[in-house]
Amino acid sequence: MKAVLQRVSKASVEINSNIVANISSGLLILIGIEESDSSEDIEWLTSKIANLRIFGDENDVMNLSLKDTNGDIIIVSQFTLHALTKKGNRPSYIKAAKPEIAIPIYENFITQMELEIGKKVQTGKFGADMKVALINDGPVTIIIDTKNKE
Repeated sequence: MKAVLQRVSKASVEINSNIVANISSGLLILIGIEESDSSEDIEWLTSKIANLRIFGDENDVMNLSLKDTNGDIIIVSQFTLHALTKKGNRPSYIKAAKPEIAIPIYENFITQMELEIGKKVQTGKFGADMKVALINDGPVTIIIDTKNKE
């Protein structure tokens, strides 16, 4: 499972000219799922995200987590995070899980994230053509891969 976390001062997701998600301060999370992802990956990643100290304290030092700031989250599925670009100029997405595998993992990720932060998260729609808008705060952008826990 790969995640791109973007600390935002605001973000939204639009589908067919309708805003389906809209937050102010918090995280926009792009999540890519592969077939080998498991509940273990979900638990590790949601805990890491909820507790990652990437928000400024009273001295504007990144000492606070999303939990500490009571920030909001938008989660957007993005299979292109698993693009393989080694050969040729057309990315291969063979590592990305097929919808029948990815959708339950995506839904479990959302549920687990809500448990971690103690409130509802907003989402895009799996497989939809989405327009994602954000103002990256900092900018702070962090990439996490559960297969490479560094």
